[in-house]
Amino acid sequence: MSLDKTIKGLKTSFSKELSKSKTSKDLENFRIKYLGRNGQLASLFEEFNKLPATEKPRFGKELNILKNQLTDQFQNVLGSKSKNSASNDIDFSLPGYNLPDGNIHPLEHITLEIKSIFQSIGFSVAYGPEIDDDYHNFEALNVPKHHPARDMQDTFFINPNAVLRTHTSNVQIHLMENQDPPLRHICCGRVFRNEAVSYKSFCLFNQVEGLVINETSSFAEMKGTLEYFVQEMFGNDTKMRFRPSYFPFTEPSAEVDIWNSKLNQWMEILGCGMVNPNVLTNVGYDNEKYQGFAFGMGIERIAMIKYGIKDIRLFYQNDKRFLEQF
Repeated sequence: MSLDKTIKGLKTSFSKELSKSKTSKDLENFRIKYLGRNGQLASLFEEFNKLPATEKPRFGKELNILKNQLTDQFQNVLGSKSKNSASNDIDFSLPGYNLPDGNIHPLEHITLEIKSIFQSIGFSVAYGPEIDDDYHNFEALNVPKHHPARDMQDTFFINPNAVLRTHTSNVQIHLMENQDPPLRHICCGRVFRNEAVSYKSFCLFNQVEGLVINETSSFAEMKGTLEYFVQEMFGNDTKMRFRPSYFPFTEPSAEVDIWNSKLNQWMEILGCGMVNPNVLTNVGYDNEKYQGFAFGMGIERIAMIKYGIKDIRLFYQNDKRFLEQF
């Protein structure tokens, strides 16, 4: 039989048998018979190798066309069978799959709650850059050149004059530079410290700071504001105390503790104080006319106390078993 007749016969038998192949098993057996390594199409190429050199160009072209035609024909049928099979496997009367609900991250829970508490007493929310210059992060806040916070071991320096902010106090400076008193804002965001990672410290955390500037603010007003916050956040029966402390940007300064009845001990939750007159001068305010108070707290610390979490690293591990509890 000539190669021409063989090619013609293969085309005919290929189409007939392909139309009779109904199941996946039938199609696989068909593929092996015709298109497999030892199949009928491969046999034609073996016969091609035996042809005289004068006939090879014509038959070589025909065989390549035939191979592409048969492969495309098989793939079309295979795709159609697969699509129909998939449709037949679906029972549209069954109920759909229940997709898991997402959860708000516990730190976001606390942030939203803090914002709500302070907004209810007239505070606005402000944001600012996470990368800032030395002046706004340190110098304008009355942090001198020799202060330990400027040390490479405590601060992430991007270059000698740019840092990842170590607190959200830089936002307060930007606010005061661009707005005249009175001011009543809280500033929220991430801050960065070059600290060893452990159950109680991390290289980044979230912070909320408050700033009030006007002509009449006082330490007593600050105490009342923070007492209101503590009662709203932790409950009306929460015991709290103010301890004298030191911060370069406030004078006098204090730290606030609340009593943890479960652990039977006082726990620090925030720092506060009256804005240092030098800070007011640095932003162009008349420190004889204006005064104010500021406070700052770590959101992770508030969340850990409120939810009884003992390891700060849990907030950043994306462990669903932890996050689904909130």
